[in-house]
Amino acid sequence: MTASTVAEREVAFQARIDADERIEPRDWMPDRYRATLVRQVAQHAHSEIIGMQPEGNWITRAPSLRRKAILLAKVQDEAGHGLYLYSAAETLGVSRDDLVEQLQSGRQKYSSIFNYPTLTWADVGAIGWLVDGAAITNQLALTHTSYGPYARAMVRICREESFHQRQGFELLMALARGTSAQREMAQDAVGRWWWPSLMMFGPPDNASPNSAQSMAWRIKRVSNDDLRQRFVDMTVPQAEALGLALPDPELRWNQERGHYDFGRIDWDEFNRVVRGDGPCNAQRIANRQEADREGQWVREAARAWALRHSQATPGQAA
Repeated sequence: MTASTVAEREVAFQARIDADERIEPRDWMPDRYRATLVRQVAQHAHSEIIGMQPEGNWITRAPSLRRKAILLAKVQDEAGHGLYLYSAAETLGVSRDDLVEQLQSGRQKYSSIFNYPTLTWADVGAIGWLVDGAAITNQLALTHTSYGPYARAMVRICREESFHQRQGFELLMALARGTSAQREMAQDAVGRWWWPSLMMFGPPDNASPNSAQSMAWRIKRVSNDDLRQRFVDMTVPQAEALGLALPDPELRWNQERGHYDFGRIDWDEFNRVVRGDGPCNAQRIANRQEADREGQWVREAARAWALRHSQATPGQAA
C-alpha cells in the first residue's frame, strides 16, 4: 500500500471517528490506532486479573459466610472481566498467550492501585468503594469508546462493577457504625486508599504522552483530569454519609468552579509504583507466574482433548 493510499485511508478513518461511528475488527484501522488499543485493552485485562489478588487474600478470613460469599462472587467477576477483555484484545490480532507472557515478564503494565497491600478486612470495603468507584467513573466513558468489541465488553463490566462499589460502601457503613475499633479500622483503610485511587486515572493531562491521540481517536472519551474531578465530586458526599474523613486538608467545595478542590497528588510515588517499586509489585507478579506454572497441566490437557476431538472421524466417539 502506497503512502498516499495510507494517508487517504487515515483521513477516511478519522472522518468515521468524528462521525461517532464504531470501528469493528474487520475494518481498516491505522497501525497506531491498533497498537494503542492493544496496549490499553491489555493493561485493562491485566488489571482485572492481578486485581483478584488483594481481595482474594481475604476470602478465607472473611468475618461471616455472607461476606465470604459476596467476596467470592466479586473475585469471580474480576476473573470474568479479564476474560472479556482478553477476548476483545484478540480481535485486534494479538494472542492471549503473548499478552499473558508480556504481563509476567513486565513488558506490559497493569493498574498501579493493585500494588498496595490489604492490611485489614476494612481494605476490602475501601477497595470496593474507592477503587471500584474510580473504575466505574472511567469505565462508563469506555462504553462509548470507538472500538466496538471493547465498548460492548464494558457494558457488562460496568454493571458488575456497580454492584462491587455498592457492596464496598455497605461494608464500610457497617464498620463505621460498629465498635470504635471497627470505625478506626475503616478510617485507616480509607486514609490509605484515597490517594492511590486518585492516581488510577493516570497522570495529569499535560503529562500524559498518549492521552491527546487517544482522545482524538475517541478511544478515550474523557480526559484523565476530568475523570478524576468527576470521581472526587461523586465521592466526597459519600464519605460524609459514611462519617469517614478523606485524608486531604485542602479538600473543599469551590462555589465558583462548581467542583471540589483537592490537594496535590504525589506523582513521584505513582511513577515509582508504575516502574515496579511499589509495596507489592514483585509479589503480585510472582503469584501470577506461580499460578501460570501450576495451571500448565490444565492447558496441556485441554489442548490434547481439542486435538483428539478435531481428529475424530464422523461416527467415532470423541
